Parts: sequence; structure tokens; C-alpha cells
Amino acid sequence: MIELLRAGPLATVQDLGRTGWRDRGLSLCGALDDLALRAGNLLVGNPADAAALEFTLDGATLRFHRDACIAITGSDADAMLDGQPLRPWWRAAVRAGQTLRLGAPRERMRSYVAVRGGIAVPAVLGSCSTDLKAGFGGLAGRALRKGDHLPLRDVPPLGREARRVGMRPPPWDASVRVLPGPEHGDFNADAIAALDATDWTVTPQSNRMGYRLAGPALARVRGGELASHGVLPGVVQVPPSGQPIVLLADAQTTGGYPRIAVVIRADLWKLGQLRLGARLRFVRCTPDEAVAAWRAQRLLLDQMRSGL
Repeated sequence: MIELLRAGPLATVQDLGRTGWRDRGLSLCGALDDLALRAGNLLVGNPADAAALEFTLDGATLRFHRDACIAITGSDADAMLDGQPLRPWWRAAVRAGQTLRLGAPRERMRSYVAVRGGIAVPAVLGSCSTDLKAGFGGLAGRALRKGDHLPLRDVPPLGREARRVGMRPPPWDASVRVLPGPEHGDFNADAIAALDATDWTVTPQSNRMGYRLAGPALARVRGGELASHGVLPGVVQVPPSGQPIVLLADAQTTGGYPRIAVVIRADLWKLGQLRLGARLRFVRCTPDEAVAAWRAQRLLLDQMRSGL
């Protein structure tokens, strides 16, 4: 198993999320940078949806009590195994008794540690992801802390486990492509122009549920209350303050604020790497471009899988 000697401010067990339950009011949850999670699992020979560890902002220290194969993806943090540097986005063998130290990211927000076999916490409603609001999944439905022990699944070792292999991390910038939301037409021309032209700031009032952004107020042409409607990760809501909120994986399933835009599926992982105080730019795209971007990302993962 893995022992946490230091967990950082918000460490959780995450997989690709709890799908198929939004009609019951349950959030998706899962890794905020799902591309990093998928890549890490590919490197260690896991299914893409295997449970891994997500660390937020600060570093962490882990001791391994059995031999393992790991990959560190996501942020640009430094990692050391018994004092020796580990290359991120590469596979590495770990021996029982060794200690892994993750540094704080320099620019990004979240680091992932994938382990061959995955973290062996019980699945709840088809997922091992931690739902912090509902208090289930992961390890007792809570953030990890010092002294926690995490079991690993028993799986056959990789045939080439001793061989170090890796991949190039995907390029990252603080811009995400968006499509018009259902209430896009409720906003005036100045608001639509400001949405595209503004470098929005991620405020401290942000978490895994969503990022609250600061910038010019976005005014509606059509006022009045909206009926409660379904929302998804990536939806950009505008509350009465005019300051938009981008929903993330732990977001609620329904809302009543107008939806001015929706971040495309292929760019959701970028949101997971935005730090508090960072600038975010929205870039308009077409539905065809959104579909093409998603297909390109899936092709990239397929090529990674074939290459490994």
C-alpha cells in the first residue's frame, strides 16, 4: 500500500468520474485534469478510468510499502524518489520502502500520481472518485491527510516494467474554446464582446465546483427569473453580479443562472490546471471545431496507447 506522509491542502482519490447519475442529483466528480489522468494510466498499463491520486497546488510525500510502477502527470512540479529526480510524464519503477516527494507546481495547479493497478478503494455507484459534497467515494468521502494508507490492486507486472518510457505532455495555455450557451441571446452586444475580449481572473472564491471569475460585469438584455435547468461541467453561468462562474467536475446538476457559454469538452482539462489569480481567456469556436478538437484529443490518446 501507499502511506501518505504529507498530503498537501487538497489531495483526493479520483478516476474519470461518476457518470449516469445526474438525474438523481449526483455530481460527476473525477479528475479535473482528466487528460493527465488518462495519460498517467496509459503509462502504467492501467485502464484509462483507473483511480489515481490528485494533489492540489502544494507538494506531497508518499511512502511505498510494496514494489510499484508509477507515473506522475499534470502539473510542472518537481518529483524526487529517495532524493533522485523523477521525470514527469514517464513511467518509473518504485521499490518497497522508497519515498516519493512531489514539489509544489511552478505554474499549474494539480499533479496526478497513477500507480500500476490503481488505488483499490471501493467503487461507489460505479466510480472510486471522491465526492466531497456528498461525503462518499475515495477514502471515506474526504480529502486525504497525513497518516492515511491507500491499498493498491494486485495486478501482474508489466512485461517491460524495468524499461523507462514516457510521453510529451500536451501544450497548455490559459485559453479555452467555448460555444454559445442556451441563454447567449439574453446578453447585450457589449457583454458578448467582453466575454471574448477579457482576460478573466480566477478569484479565491473558487474550488472543485467551479471558478468564480472577475472582470467587467456582463449585462442581460432580457431580465427575469429562469426556470431551474440542467447544467454540466464547462457551463459558464452569469449570476446577478454579472461576474461569470465556470462550472467544474464537482458542480451541482441544476441551476437557475443564465448560461452564456459552454467550454468545449476537449478543453475542460485546461481549467483543472488554472491557479487562483490566474488569467483565463475565452475563445469562440464552432460546433464542428469542437467535435474536431475532441476527435483529435482521442486520436492523441490512441496514438499514445499504440506507442506504449
